Formats: sequence, structure tokens, C-alpha cells
Amino acid sequence: MVDIRCYLQERKALVDEGLARFLPEEENYPAAIFQAMRYSVFAGGKRVRPILAIAAAEAVGRTADDVLPLACALECIHTYSLIHDDLPALDNDDYRRGRLTNHKVFGEANAILAGDALLTFAFELMGDARHWKQCVPERLVQVMHEVAYAVGTFGMIGGQVVDLQMEGQDIELPALQYIHAHKTGALIRTSVRSGAILGGGSPAEVEALTDYGTHIGLAFQIMDDILDVRGDEQLMGKALRKDDARRKATYPRLVGLAESEVRAQAAVAAGIAALDLLGERGAVLRDLAQFIIARES
Repeated sequence: MVDIRCYLQERKALVDEGLARFLPEEENYPAAIFQAMRYSVFAGGKRVRPILAIAAAEAVGRTADDVLPLACALECIHTYSLIHDDLPALDNDDYRRGRLTNHKVFGEANAILAGDALLTFAFELMGDARHWKQCVPERLVQVMHEVAYAVGTFGMIGGQVVDLQMEGQDIELPALQYIHAHKTGALIRTSVRSGAILGGGSPAEVEALTDYGTHIGLAFQIMDDILDVRGDEQLMGKALRKDDARRKATYPRLVGLAESEVRAQAAVAAGIAALDLLGERGAVLRDLAQFIIARES
């Protein structure tokens, strides 16, 4: 039986080592952009998306090393989204993971460029043939396409736009579900699915893991909404209760805190049920689902 906390620590260390190795060094010219990129990438974080990709690949018979460049690319994309979310034009946050946000340290212009650079670098990393000598090329092309789709206008960007449009307005459940499925859920779903595809999963296995990722992505965002209401600022490393102050679209605002917790639990249960096809090979992913619902930050 896997100790999920040890698993998370070990896989996080592996991802951190990969990021340190793959990302350009700060000594490159112009140093300001490389410093800004590394500042946010190594500001902390649980590495949930890359770990989900690794766990999915392991569930279909591959190793963490087989998909490490993908895992690191996913974390670069996630970090880019955080840098841009924190900007004054969007969430206007001063702290992220207990540290000053990127634009507070490097200025708004460099923060925008650091986010752009991390997004671009993610696809540079995924497209580097030196990392994929054992990979079926068609699978890699499919993954790169699906990751791009998940973070573009039909995924994360689209969700962010609707989130901005609905700020301060009365919102109905379908619009909230769209925001959560696209702004946060799309990248989580694609992290799991990409790991399964690159790991050589069968069509049935990839479909089961995609279903799992969809439900887990929803649970993750609902928990983010809940933690903004009842979380600990010191543990979260950022200011809380801002969603309510700005009348942002969240589950607690729409259905209340208690019902939000019920919906998060239901999403986790549905995600776990999707893993039945994998049997014991899905054990780590089941534990990761429970971790998502139990987290405090």
C-alpha cells in the first residue's frame, strides 16, 4: 500500500529536479527574464498537475521518468497562469504561496513576459525530440495538441474570460460550471489524460482516466472556492475572502458552503468510480483524489 504523503513528496522532488534541469539558468542573457521565470516556478506549490500526469502514466505501466518532460511542461503552464492571474488587471494579488507575486518583484511588464516565456517554453520542452526516444510520435503530437487546446480559448483562457465577465453579477449554475470546467478543470483533466496517452494506455484506459480527471478537476476548484472562505491565510500563502468581496463566481456564493462541500465529495466519488477499470493500478490516483478533498491549502 502506498503512503500518499510520501508519494507526493517523492514525485514533487522528482518534478522539482526536472524543472531545475530543464529551465534555462538565470545567468543567461537577458538575466531579468530568466530570474523572473525561475522565481515563480520555484516559489513552492504542490505540483498537483505534473504529479497527476505521472500517476496516470504509472497506472498504465510506464515510469515517472518516461513522462517527466511533459510533467515539467504542465507545471510551467500552470505557473504562467498564476503569474498572469496575479496581475493588477486580473486578480491584483500581492502574495502567492507566501511570497511577493512576480509583478511585485520584477514589475508588471517583466511579469507578463515571464508568463509568456513559461508558456512558450512548455511547448519547446514538449517538442524537444531528445526527450522522447521511446515515445510514439503520434502520441506526442496528440498530447501537444490537447494541451494547447486545454489552455487556449476553448479551455483555460475561455474560462478566465467568462470569470471576468461574471464578476459582480448574479450567476446561474451553468455559467459557474463552465468557468470551473475551463479555467481550472481543463488543465487538470488534460494532465491526467496526457500522462495516460504518453504512457501508452489503451483507448479504454485513456477514457477512464479522462473521466477521472474531469471529476477531479471540478473537485479541486470547488475546494479552492471553499478554502477561500474558511482557509488559513498562513497555510494558503495569500490573502483570502477576496472572491466574496469582489462577488466572483464561486460555489459557496451560489449554493452555500455546506452544499459546496457535498458537491466536492460527490465529484471525488465519481472520479474514484471511473478508476474501476484499472483495479489496483488505480490505487495511487484514488488516494490523490482523497488528498484533493482533504487539503488545507
